[in-house]
Amino acid sequence: MERRDFLKISAATGAVAALEGCGNPDHQLIRFVPEEDMLPGLATWKPSICTLCPAGCGMLVRVMQGEAEVVRNGQLGILKMGLPKKLEGNPAHPISHGRLCPRGQAGLQVTYHPDRIKTPLARSGPRGSGQFQEITWDEAMKQLLSHLTALQTSNEQGKIGFLTSPLRGQRKTIVHGFAAALKAAPPIEFAFLASRTIQEANAWSFGSDALPTVDLSHSNYLISFGADFLGTWNSPVAQSVGYGHMRNGRTGQRGKFVQVESRISQTGASADEWIPSQPGMDGVFALSLAHVILSEKLGTAGAAGHAGALIAGWSEGLPDYAPAAVEKQIGVPAATISRIAREAAANAPAVALIGDGPAAHTNGFFNALAVNALNAVLGSVGKPGGIVFSPVWTSQSGKPGAAEGKKDGESSVRTLAEQIHATPDSVKVLLVDGANPVFATPMAWRVREAFEKVPFVASFGSFIDETTVLADLILPDHSPLESWLDDSPESGSTKTVASLAPPAMQPLHNTRSMPDVLLDLAHQLGGPVAAALPWKTYDEALKIAFSSLQKQKGSVSATDADDFWTKVKDQGGWWSAEDKSVSLAAGKIPAAAVKNTAPQFDGSPDQFPFHFLPFASQLCYDGSLAHLPWMQESPDPLSTVMWGTWVEMNPRTAEKLAIKQGDTIEVASQHGSLRAPALIAPGIAPDVIAMPIGQGHTNFTRYASGRGANPISILAPMVESGTGSLAWAATRVKISHISEGKIVMSGASLTD
Repeated sequence: MERRDFLKISAATGAVAALEGCGNPDHQLIRFVPEEDMLPGLATWKPSICTLCPAGCGMLVRVMQGEAEVVRNGQLGILKMGLPKKLEGNPAHPISHGRLCPRGQAGLQVTYHPDRIKTPLARSGPRGSGQFQEITWDEAMKQLLSHLTALQTSNEQGKIGFLTSPLRGQRKTIVHGFAAALKAAPPIEFAFLASRTIQEANAWSFGSDALPTVDLSHSNYLISFGADFLGTWNSPVAQSVGYGHMRNGRTGQRGKFVQVESRISQTGASADEWIPSQPGMDGVFALSLAHVILSEKLGTAGAAGHAGALIAGWSEGLPDYAPAAVEKQIGVPAATISRIAREAAANAPAVALIGDGPAAHTNGFFNALAVNALNAVLGSVGKPGGIVFSPVWTSQSGKPGAAEGKKDGESSVRTLAEQIHATPDSVKVLLVDGANPVFATPMAWRVREAFEKVPFVASFGSFIDETTVLADLILPDHSPLESWLDDSPESGSTKTVASLAPPAMQPLHNTRSMPDVLLDLAHQLGGPVAAALPWKTYDEALKIAFSSLQKQKGSVSATDADDFWTKVKDQGGWWSAEDKSVSLAAGKIPAAAVKNTAPQFDGSPDQFPFHFLPFASQLCYDGSLAHLPWMQESPDPLSTVMWGTWVEMNPRTAEKLAIKQGDTIEVASQHGSLRAPALIAPGIAPDVIAMPIGQGHTNFTRYASGRGANPISILAPMVESGTGSLAWAATRVKISHISEGKIVMSGASLTD
């Protein structure tokens, strides 16, 4: 499949032939009057925001006139309209700096996908059967309104649940304000790859409950504990820009990069030095580096301030973490530990990161606190070349504050499922937007079974996935390119960033913006709900919120409110004129200093000899992008596998088990099993088995359904001891050799 085939508009049939070269059978269609004026052959670039990961990159959309098959007033016809043809990074945006990752480029396919839900649907068969019938928006709104009103009348609003993907900006204000005014339970924001453990550790160490912004462009030495910061972790586009400057942007100066992890990642493949370590022992490694710095007087204990004081034994110089004492625990020679500590101290500014697997163990909170303390003693907190915390803009709408949702979405979903199983009547209406926990939670949590017990489930999804298929009613949202968008990125820039984008195109289908649906519901419900959400439309709420920025010194100068609004829309948002980071302060003070806690694993080493490490797919991310064929057909950067999944293992492990490249193997935990081809690679520890997240969907469009296996499904329900988040790196597995075979990749096979 080629890009031009995906975007081709068939004038003869009036069908968008995206993803299918043939279009629809010939038939006569109404030709609608154009809704906008565009010059044929002339491209217009419109600002937008990438929504395919949490980074919040600003982008530009190349729009040209074309003909598309659309639905207007219930009638199918042809409309000449502006159609997005290409996405690029916005050069003016402080996060993306004109760059855009492959996942962002694939955002076009969300709009043109042939399996998009095009109109409201009502369940017509058994729940989960995927049998739906088309209904009108009036019928859909009436149905949802009747269920909400019934709970209001019976004073059971607390039995309304709202489950969403992570939210920011005015979308969050409207969702949380709607729930609060309705007196419903606070919304649960869920994502499998959430970073709650690191955020909580930063709140304790530095008083900032957020992921850090890493000033890589001025760093001379970088130590990363498991963070795939060039691929999927935190703000990869912004971090890639900084990393490029660190390595090649300073004449005669090239920063050194050390990656510590048990399975080589895309980021690790770019390191000067890659060090395999024992799973869950990253905190011990970090404190051993700190011990060398303190014992050799390369730094002082007092310099680490509150972050160091949180660690037991810090004031005594961390005697329990001497390299000779811990080398067997972490699997790294004492000489290597000492050398890296000396190099980091001698090449200031030096910075350390932690992310992904090391924070997903049962002791992930301790690991994150330890890396924070190492950063503090290196003098890299709040300084150029180190970590800072971005000032995040919070809009002032002048309306009652929304109830704060639970940031620990994983544990909240688990609690919600347990609550429903224990008391099925506790949730009578469940609203779902953008989250797919049926796919992205361990089978042991029984989330699907819980949702099946809810009397009424309504989804705002654009595609049928494992969670949306359980809905009784689907009210499809616009695609991001058809929507008003705003965002306040958590990290990636030292400027205050408030991104804004009008729709880049008219809606193709009979869809509606989810925030507009909630505002409509609020007005129909009346009373305190309508009072809490007085805006008629989402863009009206955005205009009022952004008006508070007009008098602040930033990237837009305007003569009046209307001029400011126009310029902000055209630029893609507003950002502060000066770089500034959040002032840090002492965070939480525990009753006693935090002691080292060894990681706990589900499954005995005798029966389950391997550590199981799921990792974010460079293309499918957490599975939410597996329905996009560009992501499926793009070779994985390291394995080059396409349209499938695999299990990575060390050559020594494969030889011991008589497994060859491409053989089908079974991976089993105490909670389930899966089968996938073996990929034998040297960049993984012998006692670790790794597998990409993303495939294994049972229901997610024609491109992802029934493809590969889902490693999340066999995870143990272990939790991180400090935050209660899912410890998705704490499962042990065993391997069985099923059959010989091969993986096809890039036109070749792994057995060739």
